[in-house]
Amino acid sequence: MLYMAMLASFVTAVLATPAVKRLALKIGAVDKPNGRKVHEQLMPRLGGLAIYISVLVGFWLCDPESPYKWHILLGSFVIIVVGFLDDLFELPAKTKLAGQVIAALIVISGGVQINFINLPFGGTLEFGMLSIPLTVLWIVAVTNAMNLIDGLDGLAAGVSAIALITISGMAIIMGNVFVLTVGAIMIAATLGFLIYNFHPAKIFMGDTGALFLGYMISVLSLLGFKNVTVISFIIPIMILGVPLSDTFFAIVRRIVNRQPISAPDKSHLHHCLLRLGYSHRQTVLMIYGLSAIFGFLAVIFSQATTKVALLIVGGLLLLIELAVEKIGLVSGKYKPLLNVVRGIKFKYVMYNRK
Repeated sequence: MLYMAMLASFVTAVLATPAVKRLALKIGAVDKPNGRKVHEQLMPRLGGLAIYISVLVGFWLCDPESPYKWHILLGSFVIIVVGFLDDLFELPAKTKLAGQVIAALIVISGGVQINFINLPFGGTLEFGMLSIPLTVLWIVAVTNAMNLIDGLDGLAAGVSAIALITISGMAIIMGNVFVLTVGAIMIAATLGFLIYNFHPAKIFMGDTGALFLGYMISVLSLLGFKNVTVISFIIPIMILGVPLSDTFFAIVRRIVNRQPISAPDKSHLHHCLLRLGYSHRQTVLMIYGLSAIFGFLAVIFSQATTKVALLIVGGLLLLIELAVEKIGLVSGKYKPLLNVVRGIKFKYVMYNRK
């Protein structure tokens, strides 16, 4: 039945996306080019509506059983409404945030939250009253991270599909049938939409799609890895390493440049790679590759011992910092680690000359 649901979701996305494109053009849900955008012509957005409809078709055919199902569906509907209105009217940031918090609270009311984690060397860390705000923070952070990375044709859809593939693979390992089912349906719907969204895109997913995908990925990752060890809790962070890193360093960049955290700019990961001379497609494929590497490491990480897991995290953080400094993700002058490396190299050269 799952294979049929996936096929139905994929076909529905392929058939529904052109209809949604016509609807977007008719009602004026279009993305106009400006100094911050990469595209140079008027583009219909709202493509996420096709993904959402396709996921609903898969849900209807497969009818996955879970006590969280209806809360997830209601929360995702709120997100879709917020995204739809933003694609049509460009809502204020505070209004969008309020909608995301409401959607998060809906699934939390159904029991989707992080109550505690098991410590690697024994005992547990109870979150108590912090459980709800921490869960809201996770859902809102992942939702916005996916929205922020949606800057090139096919980028958010492809990164989301890779994250969903990893989450579904982990669900197989952990025996979580519901997460596997929903993840598989969403993969099929996203890939069906990607046919029209890959460069050169015929339609954008808009906030309708980016917020929906981010929201569902955040919730599925909570369901797949809730109440586990500190080490295992890092797994969903690794799976979403690319969008979360991009968001984190965007915040750092704006603090360094003394700009509001919500201020838009043209210095995200994909912008930096484009400035280095890579083409649109090359940039997207490179970020796909990075996402796949993060996902692969997350799977390896999940099977590793605590010591090996800590080494993986340490090495990964070091590589991320070096990459950030190399491409100028924070700023052209932000190179603390590279400066240390250059200093060591200089001293080594001078020592050998003696």
